[in-house]
Amino acid sequence: MRRTTIVSVLVTLAAAVLFAATATASAAPIKIMPLGDSITGSPGCWRALLWNRLQSTGHTNIDFVGTLPPQGCGVSYDGDNEGHGGYLATNVANQGLLPGWLSATKPDIVLMHFGTNDVWSNIAPATILSAFTTLVGQMRASNPNMKILVAKIIPMNPSTCADCAQRAVTFNNAIPAWAAATSTLQSPITVVDQWTGFSTSTDTYDGVHPNAAGDQKMSDKWYPALVDALGNTATPTVTTTITPPPPGGCTATYKSTGQWQGGFQGEVTVTNTGSASRSSWTVAWTFADGQQITQLWGGTLSASGSSVTVRNATWNGSLAPGASTTFGFLASWTGANTAPTPTCS
Repeated sequence: MRRTTIVSVLVTLAAAVLFAATATASAAPIKIMPLGDSITGSPGCWRALLWNRLQSTGHTNIDFVGTLPPQGCGVSYDGDNEGHGGYLATNVANQGLLPGWLSATKPDIVLMHFGTNDVWSNIAPATILSAFTTLVGQMRASNPNMKILVAKIIPMNPSTCADCAQRAVTFNNAIPAWAAATSTLQSPITVVDQWTGFSTSTDTYDGVHPNAAGDQKMSDKWYPALVDALGNTATPTVTTTITPPPPGGCTATYKSTGQWQGGFQGEVTVTNTGSASRSSWTVAWTFADGQQITQLWGGTLSASGSSVTVRNATWNGSLAPGASTTFGFLASWTGANTAPTPTCS
């Protein structure tokens, strides 16, 4: 065999190996770690609901990870998790437990509903959030690009703790400022409001742990934030048809869900007020006091100065008549924070 032929064969083989390696790497699933206490892990059936909703909406290239196995729920799902019943976030941080879990599972995204037992133990919010900072540092040491979704914990009203309900509120109110200060562009922290709209009387079986209704609400709150963190991982749908906007209108209702020195969190509810289903929506407003959005979930942001435009994400553009969806954001402010008046089209 001539020398040139041998070289040609070797080059071809090297290219084939490189292509195979690249294809394998690109096909690697995104690893998601549910992290917390018994609300996450025992059995934490909101995870089953969330997993199956993701699968049904095309987000199939994912892997829920953790050193703990699934604990039932009566449906097939990927149940690996780090929901350790009875654990305190402060203890996990102080005892250095998380690095071992991270090393064993290598997640890309963490869903963290943690702090309920700390609140129950009357640990100060600042101390819990200091532990959160330690955990975030450990996550970033494992993966500098870690995306971290941190929940405002669900309400709690156990019969043995009369003060726990207010303690949970106080703790939750401190989370957005901590998240804004700790988030980075490389490793963003998204606050997921699991508290709003959740009732201990109807959505838990003991004032603390979610029942079936509570599991559904928790899954519904995690879903949009997680889809945003996943990015465009759904199976694409190709179409050549451009559908005009449906007849009728839509409304956009703004509310502030928390404010602190220099920052705040807002939420906008979009409602289809027309008589036909619509496939998309656009919300716009102008901030009166120079506020600037730093992070947004549940939509696609375009901003120019004080002018803000938010278009639907891929998963929440379709609204039946009377149906609603929400998106939320973190923003900065100085001097004044006048509420905007959004329009919807």
